[in-house]
Amino acid sequence: MKIFHQPKELQEYALNCKRSGKRIALVPTMGFLHAGHASLIDIARERGDEVIVSIFVNPTQFAPTEDLDKYPRDFENDCKLCEAHGATAVFAPQPEDMYASDRSIWVDETVLSKVLCGKSRPIHFRGVLTVVSKLFNLTLPDVAVFGKKDAQQAIIIKRMVRDLDFPVEIVLGDLIRDTDNVAMSSRNRYLTEDERVRARSISQSVFAAEAKLKSEGVKAVSEVIDDAVKRISNAGGVVDYVEVRDADNLEEPTSNSKELLFAVAAVFGTTRLIDNCFVKL
Repeated sequence: MKIFHQPKELQEYALNCKRSGKRIALVPTMGFLHAGHASLIDIARERGDEVIVSIFVNPTQFAPTEDLDKYPRDFENDCKLCEAHGATAVFAPQPEDMYASDRSIWVDETVLSKVLCGKSRPIHFRGVLTVVSKLFNLTLPDVAVFGKKDAQQAIIIKRMVRDLDFPVEIVLGDLIRDTDNVAMSSRNRYLTEDERVRARSISQSVFAAEAKLKSEGVKAVSEVIDDAVKRISNAGGVVDYVEVRDADNLEEPTSNSKELLFAVAAVFGTTRLIDNCFVKL
């Protein structure tokens, strides 16, 4: 497995792979990898001859008040996991090598990014789309694999690929849960034992909403939202949002919606957690 730190060296490697007729699969991550990331690498391995995993805590998607400096990092173990799951290259740049000091170009989205996480994290998706665009240009992937846990991110990236004509197939991997059904996240390590137990109310809300929406559809929206807010609040969580959206365009669902996204963001202690489910109608 090759390890690259310089963007131009990675790009030359990708160009050589393309010239050799190889299919490239990209898995963008911020590191501190877990079983959820491993499942995405496994998908990439099935779809590409070369599997590139990026490990980069992207500063442009963090607000000044967020956890950039304390975001967990473990590069050595990340590389071991990548190699064990068949990655052929890891890209781990420094911020100064990814962003010029006088940078002035951004990739932004003006509709899908204004709801859900975009309400409380207004600069987040601009940073995400900019770095993903750069990663696409550096790795030249035929396919890129993202997780459904970051559902809004995945939907916005698919829109970016469509609108900007990136020649990249976007594949979504299933949300992976731990043994207690808490959605796997690098930020879970911030939770105390007690907070972890109470945070199970989030996944319990998701499971209840999924069952109700499958059986009753759009008419159950208000009920599942109210139920989730009560469950999480009663467990001591602070709800950021609980919403049901059309999974295609993140608008309010209608009788014409073919798939729903039930999405939750809540804080336990100082840790903001997200969870979701997709429900086909």
